[in-house]
Amino acid sequence: MGELIEIKETEERVILVAVSTGEGEDAEKSLDELDELVKTAGAVSVGRLIQNREKIHPGTYLGKGKIEELKELVWELGATGIVCDDELSPAQLRNLEDALDTKVMDRTMVILDIFAGRATTREGKIQVELAQLKYRAVRLVGLRNSLSRLGGGIGTRGPGESKLEIDRRRIHDRISQLKAELEEVKRHREVARQQRERSHTMRAAIVGYTNAGKSTLLNKLTDAGILAEDKLFATLDPTTRVLKLPDGQEIFLTDTVGFIHKLPHHLIEAFKSTLEEAKYCDIILHVVDCSNPQMDLQMYVVYDTLKQLGVQDKEYVTLFNKIDRAEGETVLRDLQADYQLKISAKTGEGLEELMDLLGRILRSRKIYLEQVYPYSQAGKIQLIRKYGELLSEEYGEDGISVKAYVPVEAYANVLPQ
Repeated sequence: MGELIEIKETEERVILVAVSTGEGEDAEKSLDELDELVKTAGAVSVGRLIQNREKIHPGTYLGKGKIEELKELVWELGATGIVCDDELSPAQLRNLEDALDTKVMDRTMVILDIFAGRATTREGKIQVELAQLKYRAVRLVGLRNSLSRLGGGIGTRGPGESKLEIDRRRIHDRISQLKAELEEVKRHREVARQQRERSHTMRAAIVGYTNAGKSTLLNKLTDAGILAEDKLFATLDPTTRVLKLPDGQEIFLTDTVGFIHKLPHHLIEAFKSTLEEAKYCDIILHVVDCSNPQMDLQMYVVYDTLKQLGVQDKEYVTLFNKIDRAEGETVLRDLQADYQLKISAKTGEGLEELMDLLGRILRSRKIYLEQVYPYSQAGKIQLIRKYGELLSEEYGEDGISVKAYVPVEAYANVLPQ
């Protein structure tokens, strides 16, 4: 009997490539992040190459000399592919593959790959496949000969080769079908959102750069039990939980997908319905990893992405998280925020102050009510309990004396007739 041959999945060994059109330091930091992305996608980076140019080469991304240098490097380091730090055009992708005779990927492909591995809900899976197909449909032209090499990014998750081999028309048919499915999911989300609105409960969206600690915060506050790992894009599907504050008030908290520098346009499009949670909330909890040296850039990326999504006129609470890991005397300030707090979602430091602050914000949106209700209208007090905050009720001869805070929207409904 012959020996069993163990088939081991070969590990992708990639070289990270960037073109620096400005300060070299920025390209280095961007490649550090790309390194993290590649690692998250399951590959290992074995080298990096940065070219300083006035602008990216329109045909080959890199200049001719650098391509030769890269070809040597691929051979020397035994790399199985290269990953460029920008989104490549179909021509750049094709020309680089021909010149290097190796697998060429870009930042978008890697992010899409991670998303494919992380999507768990039907909506998440539809969104990822939609983004992948849109990205690849454009790159099918003239790529017939290198389809097998294109694979599915790092590993072969998501649509992969079999779907890539169908012609563009069928891809576009699939895109239309996915869009219709996404609309259906969106309708369900709208219904859930309207139900939440009818309850007059305030809503807060937790936003932030990927890996800033959003899921850890939601877990700590509400025991939501979401996957919270020290990885980029650990959470892909939004989770909404009710947080009961110490003073009895309630607020809905929704975790959202993390933002990232150079977030591919396809993803913002595909994940619009998920990210729009931030659009319909009352408060934005902006979680910032204050132990990250890139903190200022990350904050800028978050505000810029929110602007692209049309999120405006919200109350912003910036939470400088991971204070337990911050080194030295970093000045923590966010001039765009209405409130700011230092917290550690991991140790719980500052979370009491956060609960107090949320309580104060909620109360500021309510109207103080002092009324006497005839006994025949005692049902109104149930409404106050449901939607507002009942401070006291005293039973007298003429009726029930009530002191309470009620949401502006519910005020007219709870007044005695």
